Amino acid sequence: MSDVELVLRSTRVITPEGTRAASVAVAAGKITAVRAHDAEVPPGARLEDFGDDVLLPGLVDTHVHVNDPGRTEWEGFWTATRAAAAGGITTLVDMPLNSLPPTTTVGNLRTKQDVARPKAHIDVGFWGGALPDNVKDLRPLHDAGVFGFKAFLSPSGVDEFPELDQEQLAQSLAEIAGFGGLLIVHAEDPHHLAAAPQKGGSKYADFLASRPRDAEDTAIGNLIAQAKRLDARVHVLHLSSSDALPLIAAAKAEGVRITVETCPHYLTLTAEEVPDGASEFKCCPPIREAANQDLLWQALADGTIDCVVTDHSPSTADLKTDDFATAWGGISGLQLSLPAVWTAARTRGHGLEDVVRWMSTRTARLAGLSQKGAIEAGRDADFAVLAPDETFTVDPARLQHRNRVTAYAGRTLSGVVKSTWLRGERIVADGRFTEPAGQLLVRHP
Repeated sequence: MSDVELVLRSTRVITPEGTRAASVAVAAGKITAVRAHDAEVPPGARLEDFGDDVLLPGLVDTHVHVNDPGRTEWEGFWTATRAAAAGGITTLVDMPLNSLPPTTTVGNLRTKQDVARPKAHIDVGFWGGALPDNVKDLRPLHDAGVFGFKAFLSPSGVDEFPELDQEQLAQSLAEIAGFGGLLIVHAEDPHHLAAAPQKGGSKYADFLASRPRDAEDTAIGNLIAQAKRLDARVHVLHLSSSDALPLIAAAKAEGVRITVETCPHYLTLTAEEVPDGASEFKCCPPIREAANQDLLWQALADGTIDCVVTDHSPSTADLKTDDFATAWGGISGLQLSLPAVWTAARTRGHGLEDVVRWMSTRTARLAGLSQKGAIEAGRDADFAVLAPDETFTVDPARLQHRNRVTAYAGRTLSGVVKSTWLRGERIVADGRFTEPAGQLLVRHP
C-alpha cells in the first residue's frame, strides 16, 4: 500500500458485493484496494472523507449525441462533457450522427477524435455508423476502435445518415457478426410509421399517435429474427414500447444475443402530463402513458431491460417549435439523469445499488469497458459522490449543456452530486470545474 496516493472514505460505498462502509485506495489513477472504513491511511496518502454521502462508481452513458463538429451550436464536447461531469457521469460514448461528418469512415472518426481530444472533461468513446453504402467501412472502423455500430430502421432526421432496409440490415449485420462486433439499433418500422396518422400541430396526443407502439414492436421482432439467424450481437436503443417486452424476454430465453436500454425520460415522464406545444418533451420513440411506464420499470427489475442511458440529443432552442411534427426530437438529460432516475427509483422500492447496476455496471459491460463501472481493485478510479436525500429544483440556467432546454424544468429531484472524480482526480465539485482531463477511449480486443 506504500504507493497509495489517495484514500476516499465513506460510510456508504457501493461495491459489487453491496453497500458498505469502506476506504478506497487509489494509485496512478486506479483503484488498488477497497478496505475497511477505519483502515489506516498509508503514509503520504491524502484522505478525502465524505461522511455519509454515497460513493458510487462514475456513471457510463453509452448513448449521447454530441454533434461536434458540424452542429456544434447544438452541442459540443466542451459543454456536453461538463454537463456529464456535473451529473456524475465519467464516461460517455458518442453517437455517430448529427455531427458533420458522421462517424461512418475511419477518416471521419479521426476528425471527430481530433475535435474531442482537447475539449473532453470526461472519458469519451465513439460508436461507428452503419449506412446502406458503407459495409466496406465497418471492419476498418472496428479495427480503429469504435465500440460498435449504430443503424436506423426508419429515417434518422438527418439526410447524411440514411436508414437501412431489411436487406441492408442483413448485409451489415452479417459483416459485423463476422468480426464479432455489436450492432445497436434505433428500432421503429418505417411502414408502421407511414401508416400512422400524421396530423402535425401542437397536440401531444396527435404526435404520440404518429409514433405507435407497433412500429417499435415490429422492428424489434425483425431485428430479433435477423440476430437469431446470424448469431449476431444486437442492442435495442431507447425502448419505449412495453408491448415489445414479451418478444425481448422470449428472445433472451432462447439465447438470442440481445440487450436493451431505456432512458430516464421514459421512466420519469408520462404522456398524460406533456402540455400541448411543449416540444422539449419530444423524442422518438415518444414518451408514452403511465401504464406503459410501469411495465418498463418491471422489466428493469426483472432484467428484460438491461440498462438506462440518456439519449442526450439536444438542438438549438429555435428548433424546438410548438409544432410536434416539425420540432427537433430529442431530450437533453446528461446532467439530470442520475437524480431523475434515482427520484423515481426510490419511490418504486429500488436502491442506489440498482441505479448503479443500470447506469454504470451494465453500460460499461455493453461497451466492453472492463476498466469502468465498479468500485473494485483494478478499475479506473472514477467516482461520483452523491447526497441521495438532498433535493433541488431544476433551474435551466444552472445546466451545463449548450442549449438549456429541458423537459425537467421546475421539477424537484432527489440526489445532489457533490463531486465527480476521474482517475483519482476531482474534476468538478460544487459547480467548479477543472480544465479538461478526459481521455479518448477505444475498444480493446
